[in-house]
Amino acid sequence: MITGKQRAYLRKIGQGLQPVFQIGKEGISDAVIVAIDEALEKREIIKVSILENAMLDTRTTCDEIAKRLLAEPVQAIGNKFVIYRKSQNEKNRKIELPRK
Repeated sequence: MITGKQRAYLRKIGQGLQPVFQIGKEGISDAVIVAIDEALEKREIIKVSILENAMLDTRTTCDEIAKRLLAEPVQAIGNKFVIYRKSQNEKNRKIELPRK
């Protein structure tokens, strides 16, 4: 669990990111989960875009994906959301969170 200060720090980082994935009308498939999992392991923080034809709620989708991947939902605005998970691999760790 991350604190409000840490979430604010991650939102600041996420602001400048471009979406790495798009979720379309097929919704949250296993292939999407695997791809997001791999990207989180390499990048630690990613932005995902939900296409209009997907008919999915951004907050619900963000929470569901974060729960399935044991990640932290950072922000969900409009049709985009940001999630964070500390990398298991030491050499992929780039983000140093502020102390609690």
